[in-house]
Amino acid sequence: MSDPRYAIGIDLGTTNSLVATVRSGSPEVLSDEDGRSLLPSVVRYLPNGNANIGHKAQAHQTTDPKNTVVSVKRFMGRGLKDIAHAENLP
Repeated sequence: MSDPRYAIGIDLGTTNSLVATVRSGSPEVLSDEDGRSLLPSVVRYLPNGNANIGHKAQAHQTTDPKNTVVSVKRFMGRGLKDIAHAENLP
């Protein structure tokens, strides 16, 4: 018998993202350590070079807006000239 093969699928959404796999022939969405399957598409960059992602980053989007990126997918493939008020973005 050959070794099992694993695959995952990632849905990188503008607002939320999720990860799924197939187990025993059925698709299954994977949850985080708190049992939540949807992960907010938010990243907060910390001064020490680390980052918070998802819910933890989302909690700081109003208190640390210059270091928190929300809905980054909206900017993919665009240059600074394409974005109004880019000076106000992280």
